[in-house]
Amino acid sequence: MIQEIPFRYEIVSDFDLLTSADALLVKEARLITDQSYAPYSNFHVAAAGLLMNGAIVRGTNQENASYPVSICAERVLLSAAASLYPGIALVSMAISYRNMKGSSNRPITPCGVCRQSLVEHQHHFHQSIRLLLTGQIGEIYIIEDAASLLPLGFTADDMK
Repeated sequence: MIQEIPFRYEIVSDFDLLTSADALLVKEARLITDQSYAPYSNFHVAAAGLLMNGAIVRGTNQENASYPVSICAERVLLSAAASLYPGIALVSMAISYRNMKGSSNRPITPCGVCRQSLVEHQHHFHQSIRLLLTGQIGEIYIIEDAASLLPLGFTADDMK
């Protein structure tokens, strides 16, 4: 038997077509890519997230000469949010990047570890996270539920 898992996302062709709330997050994520620490890959990633209480939290990738010690912007943001605003759910996150070795003109998606971390956050708070994926310019992908990026994902329900 073959099963299919549907995946839906919206493509916004121009920054000016975003809602004001989405535009604020995308603009913030694009701006703070310069704050990342990426001396090895020269691939600067940033995330800006809106919490349920209206606060905006930011995160940037932090590389390390020992690569496994590095941490992605999305997980930096999740950690900062949990530390600064314990018990407050994240409702949306914009992710952008600046590739110093090439172009930054298409949407970026979270890595597998970040996808798992986003799903865990959603599961913990019973709240979907809306993702806005972008580069410095160009199209923006809007995904209403971060869990759709990790079909058949492993969650706490699997450990019961």
